[in-house]
Amino acid sequence: MTLSFFDQFMSPVYLGIPLMALALTFPWTLFPAPSSRWVKNHLLTLQNWFIKQFVHQIFLPINVGGHKWAALLASLMIFLISLNMLGLLPYTFTPTTQLSLNMGFAVPVWLATVIIGMRNNPTHALGHLLPEGTPTPLIPILIIIETISLFIRPLALGVRLTANLTAGHLLIQLIATAAFVLLPLMPTVAILTAILLFLLTLLEVAVAMIQAYVFVLLLSLYLQENV
Repeated sequence: MTLSFFDQFMSPVYLGIPLMALALTFPWTLFPAPSSRWVKNHLLTLQNWFIKQFVHQIFLPINVGGHKWAALLASLMIFLISLNMLGLLPYTFTPTTQLSLNMGFAVPVWLATVIIGMRNNPTHALGHLLPEGTPTPLIPILIIIETISLFIRPLALGVRLTANLTAGHLLIQLIATAAFVLLPLMPTVAILTAILLFLLTLLEVAVAMIQAYVFVLLLSLYLQENV
């Protein structure tokens, strides 16, 4: 039973071929291609409004030099939301429950922000490792601590996204199994459990969107420190 709960997080394989690549490319088919027409459909208008509001909120505190990251972070935001939301459908696979995939998103972008800071303003970038006014005996210890915290950032990004989605999916499956088992024994309790399952599903939809936003928001904060 325990193993069956975790089977949903295994990468599906068909005829010996992993379907991870298909799961990663499928979300892009749900978004309409940009059109040069003056009159656009409602879906494209809503998509453009959402991207515009997101970019405005994320890059409001960042200077002009960091605005070139808008396309990358907006694309990553839409991609993560699509994967998280598609994973809530029955008989689907959620690629963002894999820590390796999330680390593959977090590490390159985080490393790029660090490299940009070291290249453009190394004094300011290294200044984050030692707060101003630190007593002399604490300088080596604080440098070690801040360096460790710097390298833990991408791991925290990947683990946060993986843990939240994995916990939500496991909880949904546990409550759904309980409702199915209780239905012939205690129908009233099973109905109450089903209502709880519906509310939890709504919460998981919100978590899927919020975690994608938090992932990109933290990356933008790291970018703000280095531009």
